[in-house]
Amino acid sequence: MKPPTGSTSTLNHPAKLRPGTITGFALLLFVLVFQLAYTTNENSITWDEGHHIFDGYNIWKQTDYGLNPEVPPLVKLVASAPLLPMSLYVPPLQGRYSQTEAFLDGQDFIFRNDTEKILFHTRMTAAVFMVALAIAVFAASYEMFGPLAALAALAFLIFDPTFLANGALVTTDIGITCCIFVTVYLSYRYTKQPSAARLILIGIATGIAVGTKFTGLLVFPMLLLLILIELLKGCSGRLFARRIVALLVVAFISYAILWALYGFRYAARPAGQKLNPTLADYLKQVPNAKDAQHLALVARTHLLPEAYIYGLANTKITEFADTSYFFGHIYRHGHWFYFPVAFLIKSTLPFLILLIAALILITTGRLKHRRELLFLLLPCAVYLAVAMHSDMNIGVRHILPIYAFLYVLAGAAAASLIHLNRRWSYAIVLLLIWQIVTSVPIASGYMAYANEAWGGPAATHKYLGDANVDWGQQLKSTRKYLDSHGIKDCWIAYFVDGVVDPAYYGIPCKRLPTAVNLDWLNLPMDVPAEIDGPVLISDGILSGIDYGQNSINPYDQFRHIQPTAAIQYGLFVYDGHFKIPLACALVKAKKAEVLLSQNNPDQAFTEAETAATLAPQSVAVQVALGDALVKLGKTTEAHAHYQQALQLAQTVEPELQARSVPMLQAKLSALVAQK
Repeated sequence: MKPPTGSTSTLNHPAKLRPGTITGFALLLFVLVFQLAYTTNENSITWDEGHHIFDGYNIWKQTDYGLNPEVPPLVKLVASAPLLPMSLYVPPLQGRYSQTEAFLDGQDFIFRNDTEKILFHTRMTAAVFMVALAIAVFAASYEMFGPLAALAALAFLIFDPTFLANGALVTTDIGITCCIFVTVYLSYRYTKQPSAARLILIGIATGIAVGTKFTGLLVFPMLLLLILIELLKGCSGRLFARRIVALLVVAFISYAILWALYGFRYAARPAGQKLNPTLADYLKQVPNAKDAQHLALVARTHLLPEAYIYGLANTKITEFADTSYFFGHIYRHGHWFYFPVAFLIKSTLPFLILLIAALILITTGRLKHRRELLFLLLPCAVYLAVAMHSDMNIGVRHILPIYAFLYVLAGAAAASLIHLNRRWSYAIVLLLIWQIVTSVPIASGYMAYANEAWGGPAATHKYLGDANVDWGQQLKSTRKYLDSHGIKDCWIAYFVDGVVDPAYYGIPCKRLPTAVNLDWLNLPMDVPAEIDGPVLISDGILSGIDYGQNSINPYDQFRHIQPTAAIQYGLFVYDGHFKIPLACALVKAKKAEVLLSQNNPDQAFTEAETAATLAPQSVAVQVALGDALVKLGKTTEAHAHYQQALQLAQTVEPELQARSVPMLQAKLSALVAQK
């Protein structure tokens, strides 16, 4: 008996896979892989990739999990596996601070070997997670809502610019998106038809999720809430108990897999080597004392591997330390509405239209699949709630897991509309064409995507920053731009300079100071107070994520100038003559610091004094001058400069300069004690 016209009951009773469905599925996967390979070739290495690749290779070769344990090892191990048969230069570890060691050794490892070969192999291997996600979205959509929903969900997903931007990067965002989605999908299948095999698969998927990124731990509250809702719906006490036991089995399997990923060894480093800093010292940097105490207890009892605990601490420290850029302003901490707004900006309009259609279909009772909707929407709610509570507002990539579930819902909406009335198929096809047209023309500049309602990718930097626009991926495009314009003499303030070597990509520009290349790595540079363009400045630098905003940003003037060009929407080119006194002063202040460390206070004072004439309102400059005067025994004058620095930190962009206050107060107290 056929369902009546307008019925959607066929959606979750999929027929056997037909040849046309299989062909469409295979073709869409081919298109996805082609796009990922193209993007891999066109984009330079991004901020995190170098140290992830080297860290993964080092784990394979040395079983050393302590080089940079900021994320669990799974993606790094998978991505670096193709490198094992190669004959590669491996930089020797030098015992530096772990993150510095990882970034600098990662740079040496990438750029002193065949860079393009390493990047292509590791990126395309990491892309396995994106391909697996696409397959899982198709499979879940097919099982929940039928073949038409499956093809629609997959077709829209593979042309999503944010997934194409991240899909072939050696980072954890796509990996965790895949793992969380697969875990919940397997739980849905187990709920429909419980079996030991399906339960074991959930445990394996959960263990892989936990070993991919720390947000993988969120699968446990997701699964628990799904069980509790089942109880509220009136399931028997016996069934509820069985579900709880099943969850405990999943937890046990995932716990074993996590330890397996760390070689069943508590110590992060092999052969008695120590973390730098040690875990005990690192936990002292965790801003919340209770969090630090809890992690210390886990460490004392060896409940988790040392490197995993270290990484958990890193998430707390990084979340506290990172600033965020939102609608033209730099914030010291995050905002609860950051991710909902970023979602509206970075999602394609066809996708959002389908979600609105899904909401209408649900509220009008046209889409009644309660269990399916629960398994799609509850994980989104849990993940988004946690993200909104976080202070780490640095990219929509951090909420990619919710997209996977919502693309299944979008596919269901498309199929439901077509089942209601076949005329809707024309609208769905037009939406898909729109999705393709909004994505393909901006290849390979997907990172900076924003939808048309917000002005497109050229306007993204007005609202969002960091990995929403600029993750250091534009150097190949920059070389093409410079060559096409015959530019041989230029200046560059590049977001990842120091972690990535622009010279490798043939960039002839002279270096301008950034927080990375100057403050962290102290790379050599000679910067005058006035320069002539072209001047190239990354969005991450220009927006103030690096140094701050307004007067404390040495490149603030460029924000008010129309650029000559925007390379991949995130590296801006300026022509003309420019005065950059603060940039010059910061370089001189750093030189003064180095000279003091070399016990040369006279020359340090000269550099600091010159810096103070250029930028007297800079906290860093006043501190450098005060430090030099202390070494020269002129404590009274030093006190005045420290006091001036303290006043500046408390009155000029005080939210962003607050971290300088305790250091300055300590310096002033030390001078008073000397007297």
